[in-house]
Amino acid sequence: MRAHKSLSFSIRADLYAQLAQMEMAGLPFAQALSVMSLPPPAQVRLEVMQQLVKKGGDVAAAGERSGLFTSLEARLIRASLNAGSPANMYRRLADYYTDRAAQLATMKSRMALPAFMFMAALVIQPLPALVGGSLGIGGYLWGVLRPMLLIAAAIYGLRLLAGSEKKASGKSFYQSVPIYAPIFVRRNLRDFFESLGLMLEAGVSMLDALPAALDTVEDGDIRRALAKIRVRIEKGAPLAVALSGISYIHDERVIQFTQTGEASGTLPEMLLRHTKLETDIINSFFEQLAAWMPRIIYAAVALWIAYGLLTGGGMMSRMPNNV
Repeated sequence: MRAHKSLSFSIRADLYAQLAQMEMAGLPFAQALSVMSLPPPAQVRLEVMQQLVKKGGDVAAAGERSGLFTSLEARLIRASLNAGSPANMYRRLADYYTDRAAQLATMKSRMALPAFMFMAALVIQPLPALVGGSLGIGGYLWGVLRPMLLIAAAIYGLRLLAGSEKKASGKSFYQSVPIYAPIFVRRNLRDFFESLGLMLEAGVSMLDALPAALDTVEDGDIRRALAKIRVRIEKGAPLAVALSGISYIHDERVIQFTQTGEASGTLPEMLLRHTKLETDIINSFFEQLAAWMPRIIYAAVALWIAYGLLTGGGMMSRMPNNV
């Protein structure tokens, strides 16, 4: 099956909100697809899925083949269909992606002004040297473009690195990034337990749910550690016992929640309650990051501009000054 580029969180939220609304209204799935509307990146996939469903294809498989559903989403929807109605699962996925989209939008909005300020600084900082004649127009343009090119190359390199490490077997470099490393580990574990809880809630068996949940883990070393859980369960251990002693699982709360869930028959609910608390903690980290990062950038840019003005060009004095 050809790999599809992931849709944005906002598009996924819109997709599942519409599907939930159509399902609650009792509209047949094929008819629901015909009246749905999505932004251009997803509309083509929606039309492909519609054709696959018309040919008698399985809903979940058609969504996955068209690139509209991820592999995990397809499994969740298939299990929900087998259990009755997928309306609740659609709503859960819509809420999940709505939260992620809001978090990303907040980060982007708070970084917009610092980014503009940085771009303005690139233009303003070498102006005194240009006006004073110590810097030619060629040197000025190079001084403005060079940092932009370096930043663009760095961002592109990080995206390639992030993509190549998603299914790597070793420890991700993100685990060595100061401050972010603990949140990266926490987010991987949250995704695992959240996917596991959703799969169990949809009626998937534990042994079938565990591999699907593992697929959501980006870090290879964390994924390898969590793979031991399935081996222990195959030997007859309950999930709470299987979690004990697994590296990376240092939070006793998840084990306590699991014990309570297994004893009361509410394991999916308890796992999702745990992941809700984890999501709140992760969101709080990114909210603080979004609040502080602009301030740090403001201060750095202000100091950079002041340094350039006081030194008559600063770093630009090292740039070529020929026209």
